[in-house]
Amino acid sequence: MIDIQIIINIASIITALGIIFDLIFSVYGWYLKKEKNDNDIKIIKEEQIILIKSVLMCLKSLKEQEGKESIVETIANIENYINNQAHK
Repeated sequence: MIDIQIIINIASIITALGIIFDLIFSVYGWYLKKEKNDNDIKIIKEEQIILIKSVLMCLKSLKEQEGKESIVETIANIENYINNQAHK
Protein backbone atom coordinates (compact mmCIF):
# COMPACT_ATOMS: atom_id res chain seq x y z
CA MET A 1 0.00 0.00 0.00
CA ILE A 2 1.24 3.46 -0.88
CA ASP A 3 1.78 5.61 2.15
CA ILE A 4 1.37 9.42 2.18
CA GLN A 5 5.06 9.75 3.11
CA ILE A 6 6.09 7.90 -0.08
CA ILE A 7 3.98 10.27 -2.19
CA ILE A 8 5.56 13.28 -0.47
CA ASN A 9 9.06 11.87 -1.04
CA ILE A 10 8.35 11.21 -4.72
CA ALA A 11 6.96 14.72 -5.15
CA SER A 12 10.04 16.16 -3.42
CA ILE A 13 12.36 14.22 -5.72
CA ILE A 14 10.45 15.34 -8.82
CA THR A 15 10.54 18.97 -7.64
CA ALA A 16 14.28 18.78 -6.92
CA LEU A 17 14.96 17.28 -10.36
CA GLY A 18 12.88 20.02 -11.97
CA ILE A 19 14.87 22.71 -10.17
CA ILE A 20 18.18 21.08 -11.13
CA PHE A 21 17.19 20.82 -14.80
CA ASP A 22 15.93 24.40 -14.78
CA LEU A 23 19.26 25.54 -13.37
CA ILE A 24 21.19 23.58 -15.99
CA PHE A 25 19.11 25.01 -18.84
CA SER A 26 19.42 28.54 -17.43
CA VAL A 27 23.21 28.28 -17.26
CA TYR A 28 23.33 26.86 -20.78
CA GLY A 29 21.11 29.67 -22.09
CA TRP A 30 23.36 32.25 -20.39
CA TYR A 31 26.41 30.62 -22.01
CA LEU A 32 24.82 30.78 -25.47
CA LYS A 33 23.93 34.48 -25.01
CA LYS A 34 27.45 35.25 -23.77
CA GLU A 35 28.96 33.50 -26.78
CA LYS A 36 26.73 35.48 -29.15
CA ASN A 37 27.58 38.75 -27.37
CA ASP A 38 31.30 37.97 -27.58
CA ASN A 39 30.92 37.37 -31.31
CA ASP A 40 28.96 40.62 -31.74
CA ILE A 41 31.66 42.55 -29.87
CA LYS A 42 34.33 41.04 -32.12
CA ILE A 43 32.41 42.17 -35.22
CA ILE A 44 31.92 45.69 -33.80
CA LYS A 45 35.64 45.97 -33.02
CA GLU A 46 36.50 44.97 -36.59
CA GLU A 47 34.10 47.61 -37.92
CA GLN A 48 35.64 50.23 -35.64
CA ILE A 49 39.11 49.39 -36.93
CA ILE A 50 37.93 49.91 -40.51
CA LEU A 51 36.26 53.22 -39.59
CA ILE A 52 39.22 54.64 -37.70
CA LYS A 53 41.62 53.68 -40.49
CA SER A 54 39.30 55.34 -42.99
CA VAL A 55 39.21 58.53 -40.92
CA LEU A 56 42.99 58.41 -40.68
CA MET A 57 43.31 58.11 -44.45
CA CYS A 58 40.97 61.07 -44.95
CA LEU A 59 42.97 63.16 -42.50
CA LYS A 60 46.24 62.27 -44.21
CA SER A 61 44.74 63.27 -47.54
CA LEU A 62 43.52 66.54 -46.04
CA LYS A 63 46.95 67.15 -44.51
CA GLU A 64 48.57 66.89 -47.95
CA GLN A 65 46.12 69.45 -49.31
CA GLU A 66 46.12 71.93 -46.43
CA GLY A 67 48.85 70.89 -43.99
CA LYS A 68 47.26 72.54 -40.94
CA GLU A 69 48.81 71.86 -37.55
CA SER A 70 45.51 70.66 -36.03
CA ILE A 71 45.25 67.97 -38.71
CA VAL A 72 48.82 66.84 -38.06
CA GLU A 73 48.10 66.67 -34.32
CA THR A 74 44.91 64.67 -34.86
CA ILE A 75 46.73 62.23 -37.11
CA ALA A 76 49.40 61.75 -34.46
CA ASN A 77 46.73 61.16 -31.79
CA ILE A 78 44.95 58.54 -33.88
CA GLU A 79 48.22 56.78 -34.76
CA ASN A 80 49.22 56.75 -31.08
CA TYR A 81 45.83 55.32 -30.15
CA ILE A 82 46.09 52.57 -32.77
CA ASN A 83 49.61 51.76 -31.64
CA ASN A 84 48.61 51.59 -27.97
CA GLN A 85 45.65 49.35 -28.75
CA ALA A 86 47.84 47.01 -30.77
CA HIS A 87 50.18 46.50 -27.82
CA LYS A 88 47.55 45.79 -25.15
